[in-house]
Amino acid sequence: MSFPRVLVALTVLASALFGVHYYLWARLVRDPELPSPWSTVATRVLVGLAVSGVVGFVLVRYTPRAVSSPVMWIVYTWLGVMFYLFFLLVAADTLLALLALVRLAHTGPVDVAGNGGAAPDVAANIVRRVALARLVAGVVGGAAVLVSGAGMVSALGRVEVKRVRIPLAKLPSGTAPYRIVQLTDIHLGPTIGREFMDDVVARVNALEPDCVVITGDLVDGSVTELGALAAPLRELKARDGVYFVTGNHEYYSGVDAWLAFLGDQGVRVLRNERLAVGPLDLAGVDDWSAKSFGNGHGQDVPRALTGRDTSRPLVLLAHQPQTIVEAESLGVDLQLSGHTHGGQIFPWKYAVKLVTPYVAGLYRHKSATVYVSRGTGYWGPPMRVGSPAEITELELVPS
Repeated sequence: MSFPRVLVALTVLASALFGVHYYLWARLVRDPELPSPWSTVATRVLVGLAVSGVVGFVLVRYTPRAVSSPVMWIVYTWLGVMFYLFFLLVAADTLLALLALVRLAHTGPVDVAGNGGAAPDVAANIVRRVALARLVAGVVGGAAVLVSGAGMVSALGRVEVKRVRIPLAKLPSGTAPYRIVQLTDIHLGPTIGREFMDDVVARVNALEPDCVVITGDLVDGSVTELGALAAPLRELKARDGVYFVTGNHEYYSGVDAWLAFLGDQGVRVLRNERLAVGPLDLAGVDDWSAKSFGNGHGQDVPRALTGRDTSRPLVLLAHQPQTIVEAESLGVDLQLSGHTHGGQIFPWKYAVKLVTPYVAGLYRHKSATVYVSRGTGYWGPPMRVGSPAEITELELVPS
């Protein structure tokens, strides 16, 4: 990213962060009339956290992981808490505004103290307003901390193995179940490191799969910074191999260097191509957004399916679920995707639904099936609320 673009990004980021933090300060410090010295302390903490977000953006791009990682733990954790504080405060303020409108509609324009035509009791009104602000601040603050804490426990705990049985009509009757383990959206980077990768690899190997697929967003950073963290991929064991397709985050992280690195680890990268794997054909395509990055990258489903035997079941690896629209029209039987994280932090899944109806789990799209994993790691805040991470064991059987 060029310096002017970095400067623009920093300006936008700083404006958004300071805007949100001002709102938090107004509703959590100013309106509840937090007493001194706590008001001063809280104000300084909020300013410091806003600044840390901008500083973290710079550090994660221009300093070694050893320097940026401790800062990003603070930044990303706070961003998760900040989101819930902001979301809950907006919800509370919206509810209070609606209640005020309802009361106004039923009683007409009266003074806030509810004295009809009498002169307002200014002092009493101020006391009530401050008491309400303190109640809202206390409830919202407590709820945000509890939800964020539960989200951290979920994200930082052991990843569950999710088992999914998928019938495929083209698998011959009597074919033994074919087991694919899917990993996706691991996001090795500032807060996910070697220990996490070692554990995931060990757990996948314990499943003794026929095939392992990684459907993108493995990394958030360069090979130089993260290669040693991704090295355990060399230890993945599967009878029919380990396969990878790019996600959008690979294109932010030096995609060509990563593809070469993965090849050195024994991981087969599928770039708009297909091969026979066990009883089925396995195809993989570049990420849906790859074309905008140039250098010969770009999703090409027709190319990946050229020359296929339509009597064999075809499984397509595509990072983003929306590829299923084109894939189904070309005869793909099953698509494996990630990208959405299942929303990761409630209620983001509803925002994801604006982009794709396929957010997490198994879906039927006309004649095809698509499975969307919630992801194996996390991105940004080390939190998962309502969308636990997964190592997916897919058992493909004749229908």
